[in-house]
Amino acid sequence: MKKVLILSLGMFALGFDAYVIAGLIPGISDTYQMDVSQVGQAVSIFTLFYAISAPLFSSLLAGKPIKKILLYSILVFTIANGITALAPTFSILLVSRAIAGAGAGLFSPLAVAASAHLVSSEKKGRAIGLTIGGMSIGTVLGVPLGLYISELYNWKASMWFLVIIGVVAALGMLKFLPHVPVTPPPALKERARMFLDKRVTITVLITFFASIASLGLYTYLSPLVKEMTDNGNLTMYLWAWGFGGLFGSVMIGYLIDYFKKPKTLVTMILMTLTLSIICIPIMINIPILKYLPFFVWGAMGWACIAPQQHILLSYQPKNGSSAVALNSSVNYLGSSIGATLGGVVLSLEMGTITLVYFAVLSMAFSLCLQFYSMKNRFKVSEVSKSV
Repeated sequence: MKKVLILSLGMFALGFDAYVIAGLIPGISDTYQMDVSQVGQAVSIFTLFYAISAPLFSSLLAGKPIKKILLYSILVFTIANGITALAPTFSILLVSRAIAGAGAGLFSPLAVAASAHLVSSEKKGRAIGLTIGGMSIGTVLGVPLGLYISELYNWKASMWFLVIIGVVAALGMLKFLPHVPVTPPPALKERARMFLDKRVTITVLITFFASIASLGLYTYLSPLVKEMTDNGNLTMYLWAWGFGGLFGSVMIGYLIDYFKKPKTLVTMILMTLTLSIICIPIMINIPILKYLPFFVWGAMGWACIAPQQHILLSYQPKNGSSAVALNSSVNYLGSSIGATLGGVVLSLEMGTITLVYFAVLSMAFSLCLQFYSMKNRFKVSEVSKSV
C-alpha cells in the first residue's frame, strides 16, 4: 500500500489544483486587473481540458508503459502550475491552466488503474479507495489550505506549494513505482455499445446537470459570500464546504451498503443537495446556522459520485472502467460549463443571487432525469440482456 500512497499524493495535487483557483480569484483579479467573471474562466478551462484529455489520449497512448505516462503527465501538470505562478499575462495563465488540466485528466484514470495492479486482489478495493480519496481530500481540504497560504503570502505562493507537491509525487513515482502491466483498452465496438446504452446516457446526464449546479456555483463562492454577507469571510465557508465534502466521501460507502438501492440513494442526495443550495441565501446571515447549507452542499455534492458509478458498473460490467471514466469526464465537463455560465451571469451584472437560481434550475433538470430513470425501471437485472 506504500506504493499506492505515492499515487494518492499525486491525486491530492490534482484535487487541490482543480478548485484552488476558486479561492484565489480575488487575488488573481487584482494582479491582472481582470473582472471576477473573467478570472473564473481559469477554472472552466482547467476542468474542460481535464474532462477531454483522458478520452482524447487513451487511444493514442494505448500500449505505452503506464509508469512512463504517469510520470510524464504529472510532470506536465507540475510544470504548467509553475507557469501559472510565473505568468506575466492573464492569457498565458489561461494557457497554463489548460495544459495543467490536460496533464491531470490523463494522470487520474491511469493512477486509479495502476493502484489496482500494485496490490493483491483482496486489497484492490482499498487501493482504489485510497487513490480516489487522495483526490477528494485534495479538493475539499486543499482549497481552504491554498486560501490560507494566499492570505499569509499571496496567491502565487499557493501555486508554488502545489508545484512542490507535484515534484515530490513525481520523484516518489520515479524511485518507488514499479512497472505496471498494460491493460488493453476496450474494443471500439464495446465502447460504442456503452455510449448507445440509454441507461448510461441518462445516468451521466444526471451527473452533468448536478455538476453544473454544484461545482459551477462553487467556482464563484468568493463573490457570492462577499455580496451576501456583512464581513465576507470566505475561509470559514470554504472550510464548511470542504469538511462536508470529506464527510460525504467517507460516509457514502457505508450508505450504499446500508440502502442497497443506489438509485433511491441518489434521489435522496439530489433532493438534499437542491435544498441546501436553496437555503444558502436564506441562512447565510443567521448565526451558527449560516455554515450548515455549505456543509450539506459539500457533503451531498461529493457523495453523489460513488452511487452513480455503482449504477454505471451494474449497467456495463464489461466496460466498467470506461463507464466510470465517462462519468468522471462528464462531471468535470459540467463543472467547466457551470463556471462558464456563471461568468456570463456575473458579466451581465445580474447579481450573484442569480447564480443560486441557475444552480437550482440545473438541479431541477438533474432530478427530472433521475425520476425518469426510476419511473422507467432501468434495473440492474437488465444488464445481462444488453451487454
